[in-house]
Amino acid sequence: MLTKVKICGITSIADANAAIDAGADAIGLVFYRESKRFIEISEAIEIVRAVGPLVTTVGLFVNEPAESVELICRKVGIHLAQLHGDEDSNYCAKLSIPYIKAIRMAPDIDLRQQALEYPNASAFLFDAWLPDQYGGTGTSFDWRRIIDIDDKPTILAGGLSVDNVREAVALTTPYAVDVSGGVESSPGCKDKVLMAQFIKLAKAI
Repeated sequence: MLTKVKICGITSIADANAAIDAGADAIGLVFYRESKRFIEISEAIEIVRAVGPLVTTVGLFVNEPAESVELICRKVGIHLAQLHGDEDSNYCAKLSIPYIKAIRMAPDIDLRQQALEYPNASAFLFDAWLPDQYGGTGTSFDWRRIIDIDDKPTILAGGLSVDNVREAVALTTPYAVDVSGGVESSPGCKDKVLMAQFIKLAKAI
């Protein structure tokens, strides 16, 4: 099965359509106000409406109240929530919508414990770790640390670009890869050429 590609940090209809035209399987919309790629709910609604119901849309949240995540996803029409903060099992148990749990690859993290912590996760996303940042670091990590967790789909993120995505896919054989800054001309502005190259390379193996 070809590796799926999610283009995250979409901030405009034009970039969303360009990502889909390039072959993206999913787009990500950031609802974390500290992010350079944050968008308002009204903007997200327009983007989701423009791409239509057959494109998977993912909302990225960081330590947002569970009730707020549910409300935003339903109001915007988002298919999946991506939890990128310190959300624990009690938090996730409150959600009735499907979710991806991001795992920031801290040096001492126990990946087996993560499987027990989030049994209802639709997938696990592995991202680089910095103590004061929740994703969007532009840095990578040792991909050899990734393991299959509870037979869940694995999504690789963190510092991916046209320069390393083929190597990353060959080494980890993930279900999907997730990219944001690696296909941008500036924060929040996607580059059509880079997106097309990235997707082609990710799906080449």
